[in-house]
Amino acid sequence: MDNAIISFPLFGLILDPPRSIAIFGFHIHIYGIILGTGLVVAAIWAMREAPSFGLTQDNILDMLIAAVPTSIIFSRLYFVAFNWHLYADNPITIITGIRSGGITIFGVILGAFLGAFICSRVRKIDFLSFIDLGGMGLLIGQIIGRWGNFVNRELFGLPTDVPWRMGLTADGQTIYVHPTFLYESLWNLLGLCLIYTYSKRVGRKYKGQLFLFYLFWYGLGRIWVEALRDPSQNMFLGTIPINMAIAFACVIGAGAANWIILNRKKANKKEAI
Repeated sequence: MDNAIISFPLFGLILDPPRSIAIFGFHIHIYGIILGTGLVVAAIWAMREAPSFGLTQDNILDMLIAAVPTSIIFSRLYFVAFNWHLYADNPITIITGIRSGGITIFGVILGAFLGAFICSRVRKIDFLSFIDLGGMGLLIGQIIGRWGNFVNRELFGLPTDVPWRMGLTADGQTIYVHPTFLYESLWNLLGLCLIYTYSKRVGRKYKGQLFLFYLFWYGLGRIWVEALRDPSQNMFLGTIPINMAIAFACVIGAGAANWIILNRKKANKKEAI
């Protein structure tokens, strides 16, 4: 399906976006351009919002310098760890094959978290404010970045006949599938609007709350999206997809942490009275 023609019958659209472009004989993947665009937009937005979190634009630049490399490294390590069969015969492709794909959002989240932690320790900056702002930045990156999957004709859902189905035509054969890239992009856009509105109108009940909201919201949406994808993938304990299991853990962990922290704050207020 790498070069399939994409169609959306409901909207009368037929599309054939290129997977790469050649500049001076060097092929640049459109997916990489889209990811880079997401990073730049998220960075600009974070720098604009930094004062609201007690941070400066220089703080954001420092965080990016630390978090971007760790995000790339952990994203790759996550993918390799759960797809070792692709590299067992030729491990050097773990490094040399990165331009052919093999990165994951959960690895990005872990790497960004670690990078922000290191930066906060070195620069002596509030780590929790970092990740509160960073959670919204991740959503922006994901809203834009998921369109890279559209260009690559990948990570689409199961066959369906819903009105908004996406058609993939190759070798004279057409299949209609769930456009899960679109579902996830729109879900993240809604989550960004909710978190941003909450932060402005209500305000954080405690530092780190917005990041927990991000983990809960993204995990909830990812469970739904994974349920619409091909189940023939790496499974956790032979029962559910690995990514769905991790999404469940995010939802339960973030929800439980928020509940515990809020209840402790209420208890402390009563004791103070």
